Amino acid sequence: MTTTTAPPPTTAPDPGEVATAGFWRRNRVWFYVGIALAVALALSARVSQGDQEFSAPLDPQNPDPDGAQALAQVLEDEGVDVTIVRTADALHDAEVGRRTTVLVTGSDQLAPSTTRRLRDDAGSAEIVLVEPPPYVLSEIQDDVEPAHASDETTGDCADDRFDGLELAVDAATGYDTPDGCFPSNDGFVLAQGPGATTYFGAGEALSNDQVLRGDNAAVALRLLGGHDRLVWYLPTYDDAADDEAVSLWTFAPSWLEPALWLTFFATIALIWWRGRRLGRLATEPLPVVVRAVETTRSRGRMYRRADDRPYAGGALRAAARRRLADHLRLGRGASESEVITAVAHHLGRPEEAIGALLAHHAPVPGSDHGLVQLAQELTQLDREVRRG
Repeated sequence: MTTTTAPPPTTAPDPGEVATAGFWRRNRVWFYVGIALAVALALSARVSQGDQEFSAPLDPQNPDPDGAQALAQVLEDEGVDVTIVRTADALHDAEVGRRTTVLVTGSDQLAPSTTRRLRDDAGSAEIVLVEPPPYVLSEIQDDVEPAHASDETTGDCADDRFDGLELAVDAATGYDTPDGCFPSNDGFVLAQGPGATTYFGAGEALSNDQVLRGDNAAVALRLLGGHDRLVWYLPTYDDAADDEAVSLWTFAPSWLEPALWLTFFATIALIWWRGRRLGRLATEPLPVVVRAVETTRSRGRMYRRADDRPYAGGALRAAARRRLADHLRLGRGASESEVITAVAHHLGRPEEAIGALLAHHAPVPGSDHGLVQLAQELTQLDREVRRG
């Protein structure tokens, strides 16, 4: 006697667990994208905070390619006392004398009040403004406008310090002052302002990345090493007066810019990923059968409502050419002239008469009655071809 063991009862899956698993499968890519963005934002914030204090371009304590730490070290090695000040009060306390050079980088953050304080505190010292914008120039000298200059220019001025030297940068700014060095496009890259003020429009020449290009190092040393002391001033909007406008961007944290760039590129990648074509379009049958005559009548009503007789006439002629080409076995790729010639030869009529009916450039009926007559003539022509 044989005994059989019944299979263990099966347990139906929990509908909640099935729904959770399906939701995870459908949206797991979005979870991965969110985790990746969170990690990238955290890393960018940590990197930007690592050297946040000295990350400004042409900062003498910035070792990055756009910083100027290399130039500051070379000046100190040449015996120049480099003093770094980052506020207007610190510049006032620096006790600038006649044998001092005041270098101002980041001059775009000079407000009108700090520009006036700079001129008062510098006194008789030599002031070198690196790439001053128009609103700073207006506080110092009238009718001076910055303009784009050539990438490479050779010194040509009365100052023997720069005679024969060549500036080589990716972008430079010229100033239309009467005196200066390195002429370019009706201006000077190294322009002489009022008193002991100098405008230097090639800030890239002072950067760690470009200082060894061409004669940039020699130009920088002769421009900034003429005195025993150099006060390197990096102004900020914090020194502006209370009634002066300050850009909202100055209040943004330093990690915001890389985060915005990262979000932008992630958005572009997401659009490309979700918007790409996955293959050829698939055709599906309509849920209901629509008779051809109903479609034809509906299109005719739309053409009549739009009063578009040229388009309706062209559609009638194109349909007639297709039917005639199929009947004469010319193929769907037959041109208009081939169809007209074949029909004329088949019926023994002149091609001009057939073309007046079938050609797309034939006269367009100007009324509904003319359009109906054209349809009747095309139908009659189709019947004649079929009977012949």
